[in-house]
Amino acid sequence: MKKIKINRSNLITAIVMLVVGLLIGWIVFSSSSAGGPNQGHHIDHTKSSKVTTWTCSMHPQIRKSEPGQCPICGMDLIPLDDNMSGEGDPMEIKMSPTAMQLANVQTAVVGYGVPTKEVRMNGKVQPDERLIYSQVTHLDGRVEQLAINFTGEPVRRGQRVATIYSPELVTAQTELFSAEKIKDMQPALFNAAKQKLKNWKLTDQQIDDIIASGKPQERFPILADVSGIVLEKKVLLGDYVMRGMPLYNIVDLSRVWMLFDVYESDMTWAKVGSTVDFTIQSLPGENFKGKINFIDPVINPATRVATARVEISNPGGKLKPEMFASGIIKTKLSGKKESIMAPKSAVMWTGERSVVYVKKTTDQGTNFQMQVVTLGPLVGDNYVVKEGLEPGTEIAVNGTFSIDAAAQLAGKPSMMNPEGGAVMTGPQHGGSSPTAAAPVKPIEVGKQAKAAVKQLFDHYFTLKDALVKDDLSTAQTQAGELKKAFEKTSMSLFTGEAHNHWMNHSGAAKEVLNKLSAVDDMAGVRKYFKPLSGQMLALAKSFTPFSSTVYVQYCPMADNNNGADWLSLDKEIRNPYFGEKMPKCGSITESISKK
Repeated sequence: MKKIKINRSNLITAIVMLVVGLLIGWIVFSSSSAGGPNQGHHIDHTKSSKVTTWTCSMHPQIRKSEPGQCPICGMDLIPLDDNMSGEGDPMEIKMSPTAMQLANVQTAVVGYGVPTKEVRMNGKVQPDERLIYSQVTHLDGRVEQLAINFTGEPVRRGQRVATIYSPELVTAQTELFSAEKIKDMQPALFNAAKQKLKNWKLTDQQIDDIIASGKPQERFPILADVSGIVLEKKVLLGDYVMRGMPLYNIVDLSRVWMLFDVYESDMTWAKVGSTVDFTIQSLPGENFKGKINFIDPVINPATRVATARVEISNPGGKLKPEMFASGIIKTKLSGKKESIMAPKSAVMWTGERSVVYVKKTTDQGTNFQMQVVTLGPLVGDNYVVKEGLEPGTEIAVNGTFSIDAAAQLAGKPSMMNPEGGAVMTGPQHGGSSPTAAAPVKPIEVGKQAKAAVKQLFDHYFTLKDALVKDDLSTAQTQAGELKKAFEKTSMSLFTGEAHNHWMNHSGAAKEVLNKLSAVDDMAGVRKYFKPLSGQMLALAKSFTPFSSTVYVQYCPMADNNNGADWLSLDKEIRNPYFGEKMPKCGSITESISKK
């Protein structure tokens, strides 16, 4: 085979030209397929300038262009998924599964039920007053013997309970013997002598025995008139008793009364003839039933209750007087067969309006929409729904206030704002305070309302000063006092728009204070001081209750460099989030002047 010789320099030149040609071809091909180099450059610029939207897992209506913290709850914002960024139905509020879990939202399907009102009552076992007797003596004399010696001893009818020595009885027997001898000539005299003894409760058999013996009896037995239990022993051995004097009080417990307390507000549902199911605390596992046969016509002025009486048989004496009982009356509403029932925890009220939140699940996620309902009476733990819901509708039965708060902040129709309205949640820029940046228009309220709100801030400022000094004990005490002050403030002081603002921010503040009271370290207190300050700032801007200027101060390094606000009466920066470690960190972002 013939070998071909290739010049080395020529080979290198050929390779370089091939690479340059391929590069030029690739550039030309790419430019033509993309519509020109300028257009390709524009596309790259668009991709690089795409902005990530940040939201709160608890409040998905929040939209920010930068990461940070939720202005509502203070939680860290998370990136918003593309498939979750749609606005959806303007009448509905969207909640992510995480938000529903954090808000403890629970739902249930409403359906038909028989509306039955349940009235619960407390009561006691008492003796039947008609079966309480006094065992008396029918003779004058001295008690020679007592057959019943203690309270609680059972007695049978006809049983000898005592023996009496009676001089009158001896004389009467002597008269009987004399009349018996002339009974053929004077039968009326003999019958009168026998009747005298009968009046002293001697039986025919006893009288015949006396005549047969021919000797008068000095001691006469007293026989029980009834059967029962001795409630009280009235005499002692050797006592002299007069005719008609009680020896014992005896009660028959074969039937007893159950006396239940019926509160004034429940008397509509407790009527004569109502069936009462009850249990006895000392007889667990046993159930009893009876009907009311009497209701006291007079209400006790001290306890505001009336007494309902149930009679019940008591075989074996199982039910003993003074035992505690718990009873329940179940009354079906008249004229009602089946009605739509909704749990009372699902219903929210504002004035005459009642609303629930209906759950709607789509491919895009879970939404809730406010629904106005017309309610009937409360029966047990459920309301009768007259209008507004259909059977099979799924509604929120827990966490409804969290859903409503999210709807308000998102500008959706809500309990306090049926028409809806936009909520401004502008983006955060630089290191400025996110809360202070939101404009709030002051609301006119009365002097009493301003005084009540000012009292809240007196506790807040003391709490803030305790955090500045790293005084955990005082901070916890003032947090508790602030919580009490919120609870004591009457909602009747706020009307119209002021009422809505007070409901929103006071409820959120109390929720934060509940969490704050559960922590026992300074870090935990400072963690919840941030969302508390956010709610207090909103109250300060809405009601301006101060007699001097209040300063909104902000530290960008607080809360792990996420930033946090607080309010202060002094211009000087005294940082409550760092205390003695970094007291001067922060700046004034806004001032609230006296109105």
